[in-house]
Amino acid sequence: MRRPTDNGFTERRNAAAEAKRELLAKFASSPKSADPAMQERLAARDAVTQARELRRAEREALKAAQNRRILADAAAEEKAEAESRQAEIADQVSRAAAAEAARKAERDRRYAARKARQA
Repeated sequence: MRRPTDNGFTERRNAAAEAKRELLAKFASSPKSADPAMQERLAARDAVTQARELRRAEREALKAAQNRRILADAAAEEKAEAESRQAEIADQVSRAAAAEAARKAERDRRYAARKARQA
């Protein structure tokens, strides 16, 4: 036999309906968008969002500036290395030219000495 306090279908249906009414009452009593307190909270939320976006933009600008500076430093360093290589190559060429001139001068001196002995 069923007891009257048993949680039957009718009681469950009534409990669900009561929960739905409480939820609707809670929603109905919530502040509306035209409420000054709600407007104030929304404005504060917008201010926080704008401040957050401003900070993010500042961080990105700082990162971009650092990247540009790093790239400029790298370019200057690369240019200095290229100039160093060019100077080294020029130095090697001038030493090779001087050595070749010295060999030619020595050869000419020997040739002139040989001609002088023959005459």
